[in-house]
Amino acid sequence: MLDIIFVCSYNVITMITTIIAIGNSRGIRIPKPILNESGLGNEVKLQVKKGEIKITAAPKKSKSAKDIMILSEKNLAVDWNRAEEDKAWASLQ
Repeated sequence: MLDIIFVCSYNVITMITTIIAIGNSRGIRIPKPILNESGLGNEVKLQVKKGEIKITAAPKKSKSAKDIMILSEKNLAVDWNRAEEDKAWASLQ
């Protein structure tokens, strides 16, 4: 029987900061080293519950099937709506 040991090492940085006024809103400044360590990009997702705001990477946006089909129709129309195509199809009828 095999025994498997998983060793995980996490670099956890803890910091206390102040909530500041930013225009009509309030926010925090995130120091560059902490932002770099997090690996977060420009878009984030905020999850809020009593006493906690969790910031995680925003899910990647994927196109819906409807958007993809519309895009495909537009691309195909460019290829199909040509005089050469009409001539080729006419010869098949």
